[in-house]
Amino acid sequence: MNSIELKRLQAPLKESYQQNPEKAYITLKAEGKIGEGISCKVNTGKALVEAGLHPATGGNGMLACSGDMLLEALVACAGVTLSAVATAVGVEIRDGNIRAEGDLDFRGTLGVSKEAPVGFKAIRLYFTFTSNATGEQVNSLAKLTERYCVVYQTLTKGVAVQTFYDA
Repeated sequence: MNSIELKRLQAPLKESYQQNPEKAYITLKAEGKIGEGISCKVNTGKALVEAGLHPATGGNGMLACSGDMLLEALVACAGVTLSAVATAVGVEIRDGNIRAEGDLDFRGTLGVSKEAPVGFKAIRLYFTFTSNATGEQVNSLAKLTERYCVVYQTLTKGVAVQTFYDA
Protein backbone atom coordinates (compact mmCIF):
# COMPACT_ATOMS: atom_id res chain seq x y z
CA MET A 1 0.00 0.00 0.00
CA ASN A 2 1.26 3.50 -0.76
CA SER A 3 0.35 6.87 0.74
CA ILE A 4 -2.25 7.64 -1.94
CA GLU A 5 -4.03 4.31 -1.37
CA LEU A 6 -3.92 4.77 2.41
CA LYS A 7 -5.30 8.32 2.18
CA ARG A 8 -8.03 7.15 -0.23
CA LEU A 9 -8.95 4.39 2.21
CA GLN A 10 -8.98 6.64 5.28
CA ALA A 11 -10.40 9.87 3.81
CA PRO A 12 -14.09 8.84 3.97
CA LEU A 13 -13.62 7.61 7.54
CA LYS A 14 -11.95 10.85 8.63
CA GLU A 15 -14.67 12.93 6.96
CA SER A 16 -17.40 10.84 8.57
CA TYR A 17 -15.78 11.17 12.01
CA GLN A 18 -15.39 14.93 11.61
CA GLN A 19 -19.05 15.34 10.66
CA ASN A 20 -20.35 12.79 13.20
CA PRO A 21 -17.85 12.37 16.07
CA GLU A 22 -20.10 9.76 17.73
CA LYS A 23 -19.39 7.38 14.82
CA ALA A 24 -15.71 7.31 15.82
CA TYR A 25 -16.51 6.01 19.30
CA ILE A 26 -16.33 2.22 19.11
CA THR A 27 -16.19 -0.30 21.93
CA LEU A 28 -13.66 -3.05 21.30
CA LYS A 29 -14.29 -6.31 23.12
CA ALA A 30 -12.40 -9.38 24.22
CA GLU A 31 -13.84 -12.51 25.77
CA GLY A 32 -12.39 -15.46 27.57
CA LYS A 33 -13.61 -18.68 29.11
CA ILE A 34 -12.17 -20.21 32.24
CA GLY A 35 -10.32 -23.33 31.15
CA GLU A 36 -9.02 -26.46 32.82
CA GLY A 37 -6.55 -26.09 35.65
CA ILE A 38 -5.55 -22.48 36.00
CA SER A 39 -6.15 -21.13 32.51
CA CYS A 40 -8.34 -18.86 30.44
CA LYS A 41 -9.15 -19.38 26.77
CA VAL A 42 -9.25 -16.09 24.87
CA ASN A 43 -10.77 -15.86 21.43
CA THR A 44 -8.65 -13.35 19.49
CA GLY A 45 -10.95 -13.39 16.49
CA LYS A 46 -8.23 -15.15 14.52
CA ALA A 47 -7.30 -17.93 16.91
CA LEU A 48 -8.04 -19.32 20.34
CA VAL A 49 -5.24 -18.54 22.78
CA GLU A 50 -5.03 -20.36 26.10
CA ALA A 51 -3.35 -18.29 28.80
CA GLY A 52 -2.03 -19.64 32.06
CA LEU A 53 0.48 -19.05 34.80
CA HIS A 54 3.95 -17.86 33.93
CA PRO A 55 6.67 -20.33 35.01
CA ALA A 56 7.79 -17.77 37.62
CA THR A 57 4.40 -18.23 39.30
CA GLY A 58 4.13 -22.00 38.95
CA GLY A 59 3.13 -22.44 35.31
CA ASN A 60 4.69 -25.06 33.08
CA GLY A 61 5.41 -22.66 30.20
CA MET A 62 3.03 -24.46 27.84
CA LEU A 63 0.35 -21.74 27.95
CA ALA A 64 0.54 -18.12 26.89
CA CYS A 65 1.39 -15.63 29.62
CA SER A 66 -0.90 -12.60 29.80
CA GLY A 67 2.11 -10.37 30.56
CA ASP A 68 3.73 -11.56 27.34
CA MET A 69 0.43 -10.97 25.55
CA LEU A 70 0.39 -7.37 26.78
CA LEU A 71 3.89 -6.82 25.39
CA GLU A 72 2.87 -8.58 22.17
CA ALA A 73 -0.11 -6.23 21.84
CA LEU A 74 2.24 -3.27 22.29
CA VAL A 75 4.63 -4.62 19.64
CA ALA A 76 1.77 -5.33 17.22
CA CYS A 77 0.18 -1.92 17.67
CA ALA A 78 3.50 -0.07 17.46
CA GLY A 79 4.51 -2.00 14.33
CA VAL A 80 1.21 -1.36 12.56
CA THR A 81 1.26 2.30 13.59
CA LEU A 82 4.86 2.79 12.43
CA SER A 83 4.00 1.18 9.08
CA ALA A 84 0.87 3.33 8.66
CA VAL A 85 2.67 6.55 9.58
CA ALA A 86 5.59 5.73 7.28
CA THR A 87 3.17 4.94 4.45
CA ALA A 88 1.23 8.17 5.03
CA VAL A 89 4.35 10.34 4.83
CA GLY A 90 5.91 8.44 1.94
CA VAL A 91 8.74 6.72 3.80
CA GLU A 92 9.53 3.21 2.62
CA ILE A 93 10.39 0.76 5.40
CA ARG A 94 12.19 -2.13 3.71
CA ASP A 95 12.69 -4.30 6.78
CA GLY A 96 12.08 -3.85 10.46
CA ASN A 97 11.71 -5.37 13.89
CA ILE A 98 9.92 -4.18 16.99
CA ARG A 99 10.71 -5.65 20.39
CA ALA A 100 9.28 -4.97 23.83
CA GLU A 101 10.75 -5.93 27.18
CA GLY A 102 9.05 -5.57 30.52
CA ASP A 103 10.37 -5.95 34.07
CA LEU A 104 8.23 -7.75 36.65
CA ASP A 105 8.88 -8.57 40.28
CA PHE A 106 6.91 -11.77 40.78
CA ARG A 107 7.06 -11.38 44.57
CA GLY A 108 4.18 -8.92 44.19
CA THR A 109 2.05 -11.24 42.06
CA LEU A 110 2.61 -14.14 44.45
CA GLY A 111 1.91 -12.05 47.54
CA VAL A 112 5.40 -12.68 48.90
CA SER A 113 6.09 -8.98 49.49
CA LYS A 114 3.58 -6.17 49.92
CA GLU A 115 6.34 -3.75 48.92
CA ALA A 116 6.85 -5.43 45.54
CA PRO A 117 4.50 -3.97 42.93
CA VAL A 118 2.06 -6.15 41.02
CA GLY A 119 2.53 -5.46 37.33
CA PHE A 120 5.28 -4.18 35.13
CA LYS A 121 7.76 -1.87 36.76
CA ALA A 122 9.23 -0.77 33.42
CA ILE A 123 8.65 -1.45 29.72
CA ARG A 124 11.12 -0.76 26.94
CA LEU A 125 10.14 -0.63 23.27
CA TYR A 126 12.81 -1.01 20.58
CA PHE A 127 12.51 -0.27 16.86
CA THR A 128 15.10 -1.42 14.33
CA PHE A 129 14.40 -0.82 10.67
CA THR A 130 15.94 0.00 7.32
CA SER A 131 14.31 2.67 5.22
CA ASN A 132 14.87 5.58 2.92
CA ALA A 133 14.14 7.99 5.78
CA THR A 134 16.40 10.88 6.70
CA GLY A 135 17.34 11.42 10.35
CA GLU A 136 14.67 14.10 10.60
CA GLN A 137 12.06 11.75 9.14
CA VAL A 138 13.03 9.00 11.59
CA ASN A 139 12.50 11.47 14.47
CA SER A 140 9.11 12.37 13.00
CA LEU A 141 8.18 8.70 12.59
CA ALA A 142 9.09 8.08 16.23
CA LYS A 143 6.96 10.98 17.50
CA LEU A 144 4.00 10.08 15.31
CA THR A 145 4.17 6.38 16.16
CA GLU A 146 4.16 7.17 19.87
CA ARG A 147 1.35 9.68 19.41
CA TYR A 148 -0.98 7.41 17.43
CA CYS A 149 -0.26 3.94 18.88
CA VAL A 150 -3.34 3.03 20.93
CA VAL A 151 -1.61 0.50 23.19
CA TYR A 152 1.41 2.76 23.79
CA GLN A 153 -0.82 5.70 24.71
CA THR A 154 -2.98 3.54 26.97
CA LEU A 155 0.06 2.24 28.84
CA THR A 156 1.84 5.58 29.16
CA LYS A 157 -1.22 7.66 30.07
CA GLY A 158 -3.17 5.04 31.98
CA VAL A 159 -6.89 4.44 31.81
CA ALA A 160 -9.61 3.85 34.36
CA VAL A 161 -10.57 0.19 34.58
CA GLN A 162 -13.83 -0.91 36.16
CA THR A 163 -14.58 -4.47 37.19
CA PHE A 164 -17.97 -6.12 37.46
CA TYR A 165 -18.65 -9.54 38.98
CA ASP A 166 -21.82 -11.54 38.40
CA ALA A 167 -21.53 -14.77 40.34
